Amino acid sequence: MGDLWRSQEMQLVQLVIPAEAAHDTVEKLGYVGKVQFKDLNREKSAFQRTYANQVKRCDEMQRKLRFLLEEMGKAEIVDLETKSQALQDAVANSRSGFEKQHDLDELEVTLEELEHDLCDISAAMTKLERSKSELVEFQLVLDRAGSFFDSARRSASIDSNPAQTTAGDGYGMMEAPLMDGNQYTSDMQQVSRDPYSTTSSINTRLGFIAGLIPHAKIASFERILFRAMRGNMFLKHQEVDLVMDPAQCEKQNKSVFVVFFSGERSRAKILKICDAFSANRYPLPEEPVKQASMRSEVNARLLELSQTVEASEDQKRTLLLRINHDWDSWMALVKREKMIYHSLNKFNIDVTSKCLVAQGWIPTKNREEILQALKEACLESNAPVNTVFHQVYTNESPPTYFESSKVITAFQSVVDAYGVARYREMNPTVFTIVTFPFLFAIMFGDIGHGLLMLMFGLYMVLSEKKMEKKVKNDMVEMAFGGRYLILLMSIFSIYTGFLYNEVFSIPTTFFGPSKWVWNNSTEVYAMPAGSSPYPFGVDPIWHGTKTELTYLNSMKMKMSIVLGV
Repeated sequence: MGDLWRSQEMQLVQLVIPAEAAHDTVEKLGYVGKVQFKDLNREKSAFQRTYANQVKRCDEMQRKLRFLLEEMGKAEIVDLETKSQALQDAVANSRSGFEKQHDLDELEVTLEELEHDLCDISAAMTKLERSKSELVEFQLVLDRAGSFFDSARRSASIDSNPAQTTAGDGYGMMEAPLMDGNQYTSDMQQVSRDPYSTTSSINTRLGFIAGLIPHAKIASFERILFRAMRGNMFLKHQEVDLVMDPAQCEKQNKSVFVVFFSGERSRAKILKICDAFSANRYPLPEEPVKQASMRSEVNARLLELSQTVEASEDQKRTLLLRINHDWDSWMALVKREKMIYHSLNKFNIDVTSKCLVAQGWIPTKNREEILQALKEACLESNAPVNTVFHQVYTNESPPTYFESSKVITAFQSVVDAYGVARYREMNPTVFTIVTFPFLFAIMFGDIGHGLLMLMFGLYMVLSEKKMEKKVKNDMVEMAFGGRYLILLMSIFSIYTGFLYNEVFSIPTTFFGPSKWVWNNSTEVYAMPAGSSPYPFGVDPIWHGTKTELTYLNSMKMKMSIVLGV
């Protein structure tokens, strides 16, 4: 209790550490956790400090580790919340010696290779997926646009004098009309009047362009085509299911289209319009035999690409599973090294560069523990000399340090949120352990609600060892940290619930019925004849009266103010 009443006695010490033992010394003192180093290089920026390059190096390694974690999350190999908790456990257990098997230089090379391999695999998979999406679109063009030609040929077989065309256009030439009867003749006459046409005969060369375009743009696409070509074109389109766009790598509603035109100038205009509307064009043969051959070739290529993509995914998943096995220890090692170099940047370097000078505050009672850690660090690093340790007498105000346990931590956090006591001042946490739960209970006292909180608090207290390893959610973690606070609040809430005689805001008669007797007299009495005070708590006769809320709420509010102030 004496340590809780007053903050720990502190003393300022100076350490002269051999350069060979500096890293291990900071590591050992970090495990002790009882030293607050002073920054002796405040006039220097972060980039001017001795170990700035090592800090940058650790930052870069953390970036690579975050990249690997993101890739594991995308592959659904690991849950990010679970990984966060696993990292905390790895950092907490970093003294197990596992990280001693890894050198930071080796880890840096390993991470560089892993990042390079993952980037190569991802780039290859992206290229393969794009090629696969293009083939899927090409397959749709062959199926849907080919059906346009099939229907045209069936219509042409009915006509006794079908128009014939010859091949010659780069994107394909139509060998049979898509429309029958007078409509076909009328459209051909319009095409023949195109000023860019090279012939005026109905047998003019008719070209076509096929591809896919986002379905939302098809109306604008058709309108622009009509205006640009002055009506001397014919557009057929059909909506298809969601397909992966090769350029944007996302699924879109698209439509297969075929544009028929006449002349090279018209083709150039249409190509520019297609590019403006992000339409993907594909070469479509005219002859059914060539279409069937190309369809078979596309199907075979799709099967081959699917197998290649699947093999790449398996290779990437195998690599990520191997990374997942060591990721926690790698990140714990990098974080620990970064904290060590941050601390080393606070030290002064001797003019000979053979030793570092550090100053820090330590609790007086932990002096021997710190001296032992300094000796161990020098032995493990094979330093030629031991660290020089001596106390510095100063007029500076020492920092405030309270030792807290798992029971007191939540109450100490509540007090620190309002302000930290000065050095060796009385700690308000001692009073807060009782006053905070009690004031809570004055405002929210209820037997039923208190029992629910009691069960919740008891469960967390009794199973705290299991929950320490399983807590993932931030809200649950916050409640778990204040489990003893919740437990005490629930006990006080039950007590004040008996004072208010309420269970889930319903008045009760635990101590018998009301002893109040009202004789309907107009005379004023301090207490009517035959009445007596209720044995414990608020008289339940207030339940159901017109002034129930006014009386009870006023009483609770005034009690909170009087007791709180």
